Amino acid sequence: MPAPHGPRRRARIAFSDSAAKQLDTITSAAELHALDRALVVISVDPDAGEPLPGTAAGPRLREYADDVERVRLLYWVSALGTVVVVAFIEV
Repeated sequence: MPAPHGPRRRARIAFSDSAAKQLDTITSAAELHALDRALVVISVDPDAGEPLPGTAAGPRLREYADDVERVRLLYWVSALGTVVVVAFIEV
């Protein structure tokens, strides 16, 4: 029996201005690898992170933490499924 839907597409990743500035300061290959790994996780499953407390007035921020790679991402998911990374924070 064929699947009711085709394979799930990865979400598109976009960076806020502050996250783009953080990205520009990364010089270590290990840090880039850690960030890439975390971005893959949230692009495959945008709900992987935990919702942060907030109000319904703005976008609902989520936090994804990877203790193995020691990285944390703050992001929100747009109505069209684009993941917007607000900040890349080392733990």
